[in-house]
Amino acid sequence: MNKSRRYLLEYAVKPIPIVHIGIVGLGHRGMKAVERYALVEGAEIVALADRDSERVEAANVLIESSGRSRGRVYSGADAAKRLINDKDVDLVYICTEWRTHATFAVQAMQHGKHVAVEVPAAMTVADCEELIETSLQTQRHCMMLENCCYDTFASATRVMVKEGLLGDITHCEGAYIHDLTDYIDSNGGPDHNWMAQDTLAQAGNAYPTHSMGSIGLHMNLHRGDRMDYLIAMTSSGEGLHGRVNNTLIHTCMGRTILLQHDIGTPRPYNRLQQICGTEGFVQKYPLPSVRLKGMDTTVEGDEALKLAATFREPGVSEWIDDGVRKGSPNTMNHVMDSRLVYCLRNGLPLDMDVFDAAEWSAIVELSSLSANNGGHPVEIPDFTCGNWQVLSEHKFYI
Repeated sequence: MNKSRRYLLEYAVKPIPIVHIGIVGLGHRGMKAVERYALVEGAEIVALADRDSERVEAANVLIESSGRSRGRVYSGADAAKRLINDKDVDLVYICTEWRTHATFAVQAMQHGKHVAVEVPAAMTVADCEELIETSLQTQRHCMMLENCCYDTFASATRVMVKEGLLGDITHCEGAYIHDLTDYIDSNGGPDHNWMAQDTLAQAGNAYPTHSMGSIGLHMNLHRGDRMDYLIAMTSSGEGLHGRVNNTLIHTCMGRTILLQHDIGTPRPYNRLQQICGTEGFVQKYPLPSVRLKGMDTTVEGDEALKLAATFREPGVSEWIDDGVRKGSPNTMNHVMDSRLVYCLRNGLPLDMDVFDAAEWSAIVELSSLSANNGGHPVEIPDFTCGNWQVLSEHKFYI
């Protein structure tokens, strides 16, 4: 098969009436996924894989406690490979440590499975390219599970942007600022924490997708604009302590994006979520703030949240309501899971495509290249191979 990458834009497959899911990796995030899917209609967890057989059993106990049927079990060193070969699995949900994500995703697609992979989807540009090419050749979905795209405030902001209430978007800021030093130090130090290990192994931003997720959709990246080049710098520190990365991105339309990654300073949790336009400004952190076209002043705090709540996004807001109604402990995750299953069941394009996964994940390696070279500009590949202007906007299909 020799298809243009244009084929993957708004790609959809035949409806899957009941989505049979196999979960690979049953650490903290994997177990939470097992728990969450009890609230998702039209999906069944039919297989579970982890190197640790006790984790697999614990996951099955959790499934049974919610009234669902036990999944088939795979444990040991080759557990992931055996689950990927399970002929009754439609979707492989990958919750393993970062550096295995791309490998398992490629293997799953090659065995005829659709893929949902935790963030980041890949750690190198080469792996990002392989995800795209494998998705193209196998005609299987590969969606990165960036839950911040389903943040209620981010959803409201997308409506404001589409209604022109911020004017033309010129600059966005996003971050993952989360002081994890005490947690890491009290649990064996960086050698026993793979997030810390990868942060120290990268000169740049090791975890860019929480920052990029909603920004990529606000800016319609590879849907009329694309990231062109970046410049990255990382501060000195003693290990993780004091280490902060700043990555500045320029797009082909002349817009800019600032990303921060910081898990080693005492700053309060912050994802920024700042959207700047010619006629308005919106941010979620550190203080919710909204100033729209025609407003004389900025509303902040609870008033900003109340204003944002009046903006409802078709295809997303109803799933937010569903999560609240069902008592979901994390609405972002509930919407993410429900939208994924809904689109597969109805034969619709997924909310984020494999290009989103590649573009947002590639910042890991590209920011490191820049930071290692004194902040020298580094070109960002056009993963669509020239098709980034085919679409004009991002859509949530309903």
